[in-house]
Amino acid sequence: MKNPLIPLFGLATLVSCANKENQPLPTHKPNIVIIYCDDLGYGDVGYNGARGVQTPNIDSLAVNGLVFTDAHCSAATCTPSRYSLLTGSYAFRNNAAVLPGDAPLIIDPAKGSLPSMLQKAGYKTGVIGKWHLGLGRGEVDWNREISPGPREIGFDYSFLIPATADRVPCVFIEDQAVAGLDPSDPIEVSYQKDFGYYPNGLEHPEMLKMQADTQHSCTIVDSVSRIGYMKGGRTALWKDENFPLVLTTKARKFMHENQNQPFFLYFALSDIHVPRMPNHRFVGKSTMGRRGDDIVQTDWCTGQIMRALRALGLEKNTLVIFSSDNGPILDDGYNDQAVELLGHHKPAGPFRGSKYSAYEAGTRMPTIVYWPGVVKPGTSNALLSQVDLYASLAELTGQKLGPDDAPDSHALLDAWLGRSEKGRQVMLEEAFTLSLRDGNWKYIEPVKQATPQWMKNKNVESGVSGEKQLYNLKDDPAEHVNVADKYPGKIAEMQQRLEEIRKKGERR
Repeated sequence: MKNPLIPLFGLATLVSCANKENQPLPTHKPNIVIIYCDDLGYGDVGYNGARGVQTPNIDSLAVNGLVFTDAHCSAATCTPSRYSLLTGSYAFRNNAAVLPGDAPLIIDPAKGSLPSMLQKAGYKTGVIGKWHLGLGRGEVDWNREISPGPREIGFDYSFLIPATADRVPCVFIEDQAVAGLDPSDPIEVSYQKDFGYYPNGLEHPEMLKMQADTQHSCTIVDSVSRIGYMKGGRTALWKDENFPLVLTTKARKFMHENQNQPFFLYFALSDIHVPRMPNHRFVGKSTMGRRGDDIVQTDWCTGQIMRALRALGLEKNTLVIFSSDNGPILDDGYNDQAVELLGHHKPAGPFRGSKYSAYEAGTRMPTIVYWPGVVKPGTSNALLSQVDLYASLAELTGQKLGPDDAPDSHALLDAWLGRSEKGRQVMLEEAFTLSLRDGNWKYIEPVKQATPQWMKNKNVESGVSGEKQLYNLKDDPAEHVNVADKYPGKIAEMQQRLEEIRKKGERR
């Protein structure tokens, strides 16, 4: 499908934000909403040229907001990106990797976080959707209040998918307790032991809506096999197709209840992460099967948030940030025909790589900032990282960071609001190795370990190599030509800078 918005949007992009007159910022604190998608690639949205799917609500944000062409999550996988977003710290400093569903909380409640900083600024704070940052300490007892969790790091309200939809436990956690749990049917979770309480995908493939690889063939819930095993909790089990309805309802309720004070909503969608189980109203709305229909569902959820803001009269007093946690992936464990039905669509747009990849598509995200009357429509080429949102929102709300807060977060508010195109000069990226951007230069640090077999099975270009890699993104945005041999001095300079960042925080 052609996206009819693209010619219109092309007109908007002729004006660069650097050439616009800056208006004084409002003196009152705006509401802040982060719409955080999962596995949504740079090219998966209409305004970036998506084919076979339309995203009118996201495209409307793009036309009326500020679109970033070089904004990044901090890592090419979900837990590390979410950790950096909420702590202002690179994930490698805490060895934060993709977590199992029963992992303990990896954010230290004794240290500052984005929500706790905004609490101090007078905000009511809420997180709704995918969490995947661990809960509790050690082995979690799912049958009583789980602590520490979102509350201990600064969220007044939480309604969570505790890990990811492809991992047990398959229940919602509301304010740190399992929603709808029957005490007579207690929950147990294991990533090693099959309790035999629910059937599993290897023994009962006939029960599945779609087949899965071995990793995703454990406990079956809602006719989908998952990673890990659980028992109990039958009255609390979720239904995947209801995610968009449940999550947007909770988000609207949170905004309604807090409309008379500044609020911060971290709305973390499960889409378009596997298992892709679009609600019936979105089935068949794209030409790409489940993955494309999930993109339509993502767009609908975005529209629901924006409609709620307008209905409450809050749109002009709300800073909305739309982005994603890492790059796109087609085959990620389930046979949902994402590869076969792709057609001419390019999930990564013009960039090389995907989720799990050190190449640009692993972290270069579709990113929009929308704040009517304050952020002027247009495009920005500023180099930005989501790790900088912590310090930048502290600047917006007049909060001073302590010496140990957000060690890698730069206050770049003017760049995020389109008042300047001066973003970062140097930016670190994580993806099973460390990479460094220096302007248009991209250096990928060599590593000795080979690409793991599970990544090869997903048909991912990891970028992991024993050889030094250097790319000039100005001339070669798709990272096809490794020029490391031609610029040994640049390699040495960037490696030295990488070592400096590794040893200490970036914030000055």
